[in-house]
Amino acid sequence: MKKWYAVIGDPISHSLSPLMHDTWFKENGIDATFIPIHVEPSNLKQAFESLQTLGVSGFNVTLPHKQAIIPLLDGVDDTASMMDAVNTVVRGGKLYKGSNTDGDGFVESLLTTESSPDSKVLLIGAGGAARGISFALKRRGFGDVTITNRTHRRAEELADESGSKSMVKAEAEKKLGDFDIIIQTTSVGLAENEALPISLQNIRAGTLAADIVYNPIKTPFLKVAEEKGCKTLNGVGMFVYQGAIAFEKWTGLKPDTDNMIQMITEKLGGTYVNR
Repeated sequence: MKKWYAVIGDPISHSLSPLMHDTWFKENGIDATFIPIHVEPSNLKQAFESLQTLGVSGFNVTLPHKQAIIPLLDGVDDTASMMDAVNTVVRGGKLYKGSNTDGDGFVESLLTTESSPDSKVLLIGAGGAARGISFALKRRGFGDVTITNRTHRRAEELADESGSKSMVKAEAEKKLGDFDIIIQTTSVGLAENEALPISLQNIRAGTLAADIVYNPIKTPFLKVAEEKGCKTLNGVGMFVYQGAIAFEKWTGLKPDTDNMIQMITEKLGGTYVNR
């Protein structure tokens, strides 16, 4: 019988996950399909019960349901527990268990560059994305991670939990040249007329500036960093790798991530550079 998978969110029409997973199903000869489902917050419990009744084989969870889905599930793994958020649900028999592939997806993307675990990393932001990335960096051996945030208390709390360091934003701006990798995880500065999440005045040429956003492909943060001679990494790789980890959890197979990064990049109107 044909299997089916889904992504739920509000909104959901913009999602590129169906394109990505349907392509991988076809490439791997899997008789399955992937559909986007618009679920408003007030309907989440009913929607999940419907997914179960209809026999969904697994599904992704996007905003605003990543935390609200947790009490409805039969359990969560360590990644979801640490982040207090779920983006992937895996079905095992009649049980549905939550996981979170976002942080590991970003680190997989980061490791396609020349970055080393010995690099000094500055993480901008202290929200859910920063949380996942900070723990994932530690799991992959990045020992020198500093977190900065507009509200320093939140940066301190996340740093304490993840075994990282924290730094007030003003100090981080002054010492920006000390870092080898700067990772932008906030929603500030996505639009052209918004301020950047941090001043890049003191950034060092050759630094890797990464942004978890993949649409637009080149955010204002990345544009300024590029103008200052930095290497850049957009969020397409994170998007693809987090999806690939979910795909493997569902099917046991590793999909072709390199071709998918190229496909998504071109879909968004960018130019792919084979790393």
